[in-house]
Amino acid sequence: MTGFTAGCLLTVVCLVLLLIAERQESRAGVWIAKPLASVGFLWAGFAAGALDTSYGRWVMAALVLSFWGDVLLIPAARASFLAGLVSFLLGHLAFAGAFAVRGLSWAWVGAAALAVVPAAALALRWLRPHVEAGMRGPVLAYVAVISSMVLLAAGTVGADVRSAILIGAVAFYVSDLAVARQRFVVRTFANKVWGLPLYYGAQLVLASTVR
Repeated sequence: MTGFTAGCLLTVVCLVLLLIAERQESRAGVWIAKPLASVGFLWAGFAAGALDTSYGRWVMAALVLSFWGDVLLIPAARASFLAGLVSFLLGHLAFAGAFAVRGLSWAWVGAAALAVVPAAALALRWLRPHVEAGMRGPVLAYVAVISSMVLLAAGTVGADVRSAILIGAVAFYVSDLAVARQRFVVRTFANKVWGLPLYYGAQLVLASTVR
């Protein structure tokens, strides 16, 4: 078994345990399973050779920031949520930096904007009635950053024909909607059922692109 495969396996096994812990509302279980699931994608990225290239180092930085975002979102406190939001925002910026380093087709960026910009506007319109005034600025900034990350992922695919990059970026984007729905709209286990597999799948897919 390769290190990359072992990292993927750790993430998958701990993701299952995390979903069980979330269903049973076991905070101890979440504190154990969630960080370990995130360690799995760090392991996968490192084993795939992330530190060997400039693109890979940007991706690894993004994965590390995502790990800390995962940990910071475990507590229910608003301050911890904001810290997690900042960590994920920086993680998206690091992914955007990775895509820019790899090379971009601006024609693809422009074409992707035709879908991404309306989607971002709809997401903000959906969230706005549920977001308290003090959080509207951070949420707007976050949506702008994640949308830009997807646009640059599309540009990278146009230049490099690596569809896995765009698949991972879009899955990450959609998984953030589950987090937003959980935090601002309605707290339900259903958000975790579809959001967490999308999120961890996205991290593993993006980690795989460093090879």
